[in-house]
Amino acid sequence: MNLTHNSKLITRHSRAAFTLVEMLLVLGIIGLLVGVGVVSFGGVLEGGKNKTALGHINQIQSAVRAYEVDSMKLPTTSQGIGILVEKGKLKKLPVDPWGNAYHYRKPGTKDKGGFDIYSAGPDGIADNADDVGSWQL
Repeated sequence: MNLTHNSKLITRHSRAAFTLVEMLLVLGIIGLLVGVGVVSFGGVLEGGKNKTALGHINQIQSAVRAYEVDSMKLPTTSQGIGILVEKGKLKKLPVDPWGNAYHYRKPGTKDKGGFDIYSAGPDGIADNADDVGSWQL
């Protein structure tokens, strides 16, 4: 009976603290969860930036249509959307969520009979796959 009592005492005493392996395992799992969370959060931010850009584009598009009603023509590519501020259709030109100016093109490459308003997207290079434009509205 004394032997059983001593073995329980030894077992209880040896489990009183975490081992280094257990601590490393827990820290590894926490690190993995944090990494997954950061990657997921990054995707959410990028989606929000795209939605913000589309909101700006919609606002600019409405101002272009108001300009068209007043002047009976669309702004030319050379006039650009800067004419909208000059004619009071916009207070100021918005900047896309990545810090770049919006682009305007008439006739559009996506809307052949009208115009394209677009952001160069996250990479800042116009006319490639990551552009966000009026054709997405």
